Amino acid sequence: MALTSRRTVLAAAAVAAAGTVTALAAPGALAAGGGAGTAGRGGRNRAASTIEYHGWTSADDWAAGSADGVTVVAGDRPGVALDAPAGTVDYTDPHLGTTVSYDYATWVSPAHTPAAPGSELIASWNADTPAGTFVKVEARADYADGTQSPWYTMGIWASGDEDIHRTSVDGQEDGKSSVWTDTLAIDDTETGTRIASYQLRLTLHRVAGGDATPTVWRVGAMTSDVPARFEVPASEPGAASGVELTAPTYSQNIHVGRYPEYDNGGEAWCSPTSSQMIIESWGRAADPDDLAWVNPDYDDPQVCHAARFTFDYQYGGCGNWPFNAAYAATYPDMEGLVTRVASLEEAEELITAGIPLITSVSFYEAELDGSGYGTSGHLMTVVGFTEDGDIIANDPAGDNNAEVRRVYPRRQFENIWLRTQRYDENGQVRSGTGGVCYLYFPANPAPRQHRVLRRLGLR
Repeated sequence: MALTSRRTVLAAAAVAAAGTVTALAAPGALAAGGGAGTAGRGGRNRAASTIEYHGWTSADDWAAGSADGVTVVAGDRPGVALDAPAGTVDYTDPHLGTTVSYDYATWVSPAHTPAAPGSELIASWNADTPAGTFVKVEARADYADGTQSPWYTMGIWASGDEDIHRTSVDGQEDGKSSVWTDTLAIDDTETGTRIASYQLRLTLHRVAGGDATPTVWRVGAMTSDVPARFEVPASEPGAASGVELTAPTYSQNIHVGRYPEYDNGGEAWCSPTSSQMIIESWGRAADPDDLAWVNPDYDDPQVCHAARFTFDYQYGGCGNWPFNAAYAATYPDMEGLVTRVASLEEAEELITAGIPLITSVSFYEAELDGSGYGTSGHLMTVVGFTEDGDIIANDPAGDNNAEVRRVYPRRQFENIWLRTQRYDENGQVRSGTGGVCYLYFPANPAPRQHRVLRRLGLR
């Protein structure tokens, strides 16, 4: 159920930046989002949060960017597609060992200035990549001191794995920030360095001389400056009390030993298993033809499929956050993004609108009653709240499908999800994700869902 070592590496960097902590923060001492800000443009109250997601999704958004060889695709789901190539480049796949010539074209977003400068940035995207095509997504940060980062690769991605192997890129840093698999993070927040604005760049590729094209219909990024905190204030049960959404229950553990080439099989498949549960909660399902490669003796073959097609060949695992969101968007009329929530109240708003969440958490066993395990990083879904406000989670760590639905104490779950620092069982300081989650929803959500998404700045 562990996410991977890269979370541990990022944790070490965060702890080093924050300095030595000798005591827990007093309950209620830190605001749920932390930091000052202003009212967002139709989004959450920035006075309570530094978290902001900004996406480019509309025809006007795409037209506002700088294009070289791409065209804007109109219709119900506007996007950008490769038109007249800007040039040709050889791409050597480090995992396949192949070199192929590709035509390419680029789209560069306008610079976006979040309401609050950020210490982290996580990009995510939704795209269609037919055979022979792929996309590269990059981010460039403008620092508060007026300097600028290089273009960082946030992902080289295709929905399939025959032409290229989707991958993150290690070793990216400039002395002020570094990329840890899918997260661009300021190296030392104590220096005051922050991301004041940023741009995203898409490079669309197709086999040279071909006529297929990738199409990207969403690209965006979440920035945040969530403060170092061991505890967050306790919240009171809200409007979602007694609301439980319908979602299938899939165990990652029934897949232990299956397809070990994808991060040792089901033991580490919490992220794709959670993704598959939420994708299917929206009524989408894998095409039987797409599952033909799975051993017919295996039950829940769609979980094996999700593991294969979220796998990051550099990271060596299925827990790359934006790769999971991009996988969800390969299903008909689905969108996926990675963000943070500032509070459990925001999670309740989403649940009452019918939108489940996939949460990233870490804890030792005694911190979450009923879990039966501890983890340095784990994904599980939130599908509802009991009448008393406790969390109803479809937790893929269940030994079998019947044991996946869990009820976890509200206060415990709230704290392990929203904190950014924690002590492990040995008293060592480790990191928490500060409310990271995946959100999947239809391209044309119901009016109530649309209103909640816009209120949270998730258009």
